Amino acid sequence: MSVLRTEKIVKQYPGCLALNNVTVSFESGKVNALLGKNGSGKTTLVKCFSGAIQPTSGSFYLDDEKLHFHSTAEANARGFATVYQEMSLIPSLSVAENIFLGRMPKKGKIIDWKKANEEAEALLNKMGVKINPKEIVSRLSMWQCQVIEITKAMSYNPKVLMLDEPTSSLASNEVESLFNVIRELKKQDIIILYISHKLHEVPQITDTITVLRDGYCVGKVNTKDVNHADILKMMFGETKQRNRPDDVEAQDETVMEIKNLTRKNKFSNINFKLHKGEILGIAGMLGAGRTELLKSIFGADPYDSGEIHVGGQKAPRRASPISMKKLGLGLTPENRKEEGLILIHSILDNLCYASMNRTSNGWLENRQKRKSAANKQVQELDIKITDMASPANSLSGGNQQKVVVGNWLNTQPEIMLYDEPTRGIDVNAKQQIFEIMWEQSKRGISIIFVSSELEELLEVCHRILIMKEGRLIGEVRPEDVDTNQLYALSMGDEIA
Repeated sequence: MSVLRTEKIVKQYPGCLALNNVTVSFESGKVNALLGKNGSGKTTLVKCFSGAIQPTSGSFYLDDEKLHFHSTAEANARGFATVYQEMSLIPSLSVAENIFLGRMPKKGKIIDWKKANEEAEALLNKMGVKINPKEIVSRLSMWQCQVIEITKAMSYNPKVLMLDEPTSSLASNEVESLFNVIRELKKQDIIILYISHKLHEVPQITDTITVLRDGYCVGKVNTKDVNHADILKMMFGETKQRNRPDDVEAQDETVMEIKNLTRKNKFSNINFKLHKGEILGIAGMLGAGRTELLKSIFGADPYDSGEIHVGGQKAPRRASPISMKKLGLGLTPENRKEEGLILIHSILDNLCYASMNRTSNGWLENRQKRKSAANKQVQELDIKITDMASPANSLSGGNQQKVVVGNWLNTQPEIMLYDEPTRGIDVNAKQQIFEIMWEQSKRGISIIFVSSELEELLEVCHRILIMKEGRLIGEVRPEDVDTNQLYALSMGDEIA
């Protein structure tokens, strides 16, 4: 039996202690679950193992050999393989080409296709699946693509295999097929780390559970010795719920109504109303369809059927972000670095892009208007900057997020859509984002707030809608549930 263990691993970021003296161990021949809410440190730990980052202090060992990787290539060479949630396959290539990408077997200078296909088939057979190595990946199902990702990792003969949310994009009928593959891997004496938010899957596939919370290791247990409630308590602890200020109240007036909104394979028959000054949360696990819903409401992505009414006016069937902005909507996207900011452009420009019609006169810019609009947001949002001309990538994550928010506030919106606005920012910056939302609510701005951090929704919102697999399955008020109950509801479970 092989063992991967750590001794007092610490990872310090500016303003954030991601891992705090973490001592854990994982054995071969088992599926070892690594659990924790967002921000718990599990991804950071995996990145230390994979060579993507280096710990600030502490050590980790494989069979008592002390290891320290300076790159992912070095980690791969020493037998550490990671299968990430976002697939990296090239759809237009064959299965064999994807498995051996960049290292295809050759005869002299020519690719040996026969050997490549035979070796790919042998690896797939070892995984217990029948997939034609010549098949083009774009023709495969999602679970087959996930198997190809794992097979690609296994082609390096790893000693440690880390699976990050391997079922996040799979339908329920595909999950069991993937589990059968993972059970075959257990027999090959490799150390398997299994990261998932889907707690109902954990008893089906794992042997041990290690839980991280706020950078600490809470403990390790055998899966058979604990139940769902025990795991939730390890993940969240005895949570004390904070509440929004009493003067942050929603009004009765309906400012937006969604009727039977549907987008194939993303979400179906979505119906809800949003009230003036209301902060409406949407809870759900990864893949629930929350981000896709916000993008369709904002016109960034199409929808197949249904209606969006804003202020009593029906939105155009083929809406765009420009037309929805004219109706008073703004969106802070989940991926601020790629969709919310132009990082190499100045802070001033990033604060004004969404409001260019207000801050410029045609092609000739009115620089004074732009400066005034940008300065207003810097002051009101308390954005920490030294020079408005500095690029946005010079700011901390929290201040970058405030720039994204300020950019849209300069459009004077009536409805703001926030998609994971606190992702990757520290606790103090998160609280500032909440205070911005509450202040907007007081001014009569209505908000839809998507977050994977259930405690945030309970703290900030007036109401919370629950999505699962593209459907709204419930609605709660924060005063009626706690974090554990909301998590259970998001999984589709009943609560006492």
